[in-house]
Order: sequence, then C-alpha cells, then structure tokens
Amino acid sequence: MVDFTPPLAITQLLTSWGEGDQKALNAVFPQLYSELRKVAHSYLRRNRKDHTLQTTGLVHETYLRLDKYRSPQLQNRNHFVAICALLMRQVLMDYERTRMAAKRGGGQQKIALDDFDGAANQRPVDLLALDLALEELAKLDPTQSRIVELRYFGGLSVEEVADVLKISTATVKRYWATAKVWLYQELSGHARP
Repeated sequence: MVDFTPPLAITQLLTSWGEGDQKALNAVFPQLYSELRKVAHSYLRRNRKDHTLQTTGLVHETYLRLDKYRSPQLQNRNHFVAICALLMRQVLMDYERTRMAAKRGGGQQKIALDDFDGAANQRPVDLLALDLALEELAKLDPTQSRIVELRYFGGLSVEEVADVLKISTATVKRYWATAKVWLYQELSGHARP
C-alpha cells in the first residue's frame, strides 16, 4: 500500500519535477496512481467496448509521455491530473488514428457524450470528430476548449477547473455551457444516425 502524502508534499514534489528532478516524478506518480486510473477508466468507458487498451496500460502510456514532458509549470495536484488527462487524450487519439489507418479509414468509432446535457437524444459521436471539433473550438476560444478537455476528459469539477485555469467558477460554468452548445451543434453534422 502506498503511504498517504499530504497535498503540500505533493505540490513540492511536482514543483521539484518541474525544475527537472526526475526522481520527484517517480515519487509523486504512485501517490496519484489511483486518481489517474479513475481518469483513464473514464476515458475508456466513453470509448468503444472492444478497445484493446486497458486502464492500466493507458496510465502507463501516460507516465511514459510524462517522463518526456519537460519544464511543466505545475501549480498543484489538480493541474498535474489535468496534464495527465490531456496526455491520455493524446494517447487515445494516436491509438485511434493508428487503428483507423490500419483499417484504411473505415469504421469510425463512436462515443456517447453523456456530459453534454444539452443533447436531447444523446446521439453517439465519433472520437476523431470530437477531437477535431475541440481543435476548432480552441481556434475560436482556447479557454472554452481547455474547459471541455478538463471537464469531459479529465473529469475535473467546476471548482478544480477554476483552480487550474485561475478563473472564477462562474466563468467556468458560463464557458462550459457555451462550449457544450457549440460542440453539440458542431458534432451534430458529424454524427451518424
């Protein structure tokens, strides 16, 4: 069993890692492993049922990418989890692109947008279309795109997103609502019946 590390100690380890101390990442990662598994499980739950990548594998792939991540300006535990969530998204997108290339572009994967409560009939959306839509949203409003990534993919609460982005919870709620509507409209054109 992993010993509990107080939040201040985790923040100090993250700061040390950000300053180049690789041992700090090796010390903090096990402390946050179960939290990262929850994020990974959330990602995979939204993905196709026959996915060959497992929760543990996704967390380990994220660690490998973190190991190459340089000079992160980490603020705290929530910020670290948010970065890991974004890296998990990249791992899954790379995996999906490779799979699609192997199939020569056929069989687009669909996921349910359960968290987009503006959707009346909850039609499934393909994962690559969602990624492209988020890239388009980032061009229009990077903050809204980041909020969607942190809320939908990272599983962070409104308060945690506000903490990571250093904005008010009211702003997060307003941008989240706007982004959901925009994404729903954008993805409605990409969703298959």
